[in-house]
Formats: sequence, structure tokens, C-alpha cells
Amino acid sequence: MECPKCGQTVRDVATFCTRCHNTLRFKCPACSNEQTHGGKCDKCGVDFLKYATVLITKSRAEVDEERDRLDRRSSLLKNLIWIPITGGISLIRYFLHPKER
Repeated sequence: MECPKCGQTVRDVATFCTRCHNTLRFKCPACSNEQTHGGKCDKCGVDFLKYATVLITKSRAEVDEERDRLDRRSSLLKNLIWIPITGGISLIRYFLHPKER
């Protein structure tokens, strides 16, 4: 096999060029089909870039959800600690105004 970028002869099973490190084989993230070009999968038709974007967006949403859960929990604990000083007013506000959290 020959690298399309630099012309270096490489083994047929190589994933990257040994000279210029150009990617020679692309693996579909959905069906694991190996092909010599990127873009869309020849087997299932999945667009690699769109698929990766969806996965990143999904993981960011999960991280944001976890962060919100931890913020709510820490806010409740903070209000519980302040009960002796505020007389419980901060805890009452916490439950009456949930959108401030």
C-alpha cells in the first residue's frame, strides 16, 4: 500500500503512515467497519463527524446534569449548617424558592 500524502510504501494492515503519520485506515464508530477514507461509512452510511458530535453533546449533558445535582446537594447542606445562625430562614427560603438554586 502507498501513502496518498507522501508516497511512502507501507504495509497493507498499517493504520498510519510510518513517515508522515497520515491516517490510512478509518474505523466507523457505529459499526466498526474499516475503510481507507473518512467522511461516511461505506457499510452503514454514518457520517463520522456528526456521530462524534452527538456523542460529545450527550456526554456534556450528562456532566452538566451531575454538576447540577451536586450543586443542589451542596446548597442544601450549606443551608442545614446555617440553621443555628439564621434560625432556619435560609432553609425555608431554600424550599420555597427552588428556582434560586
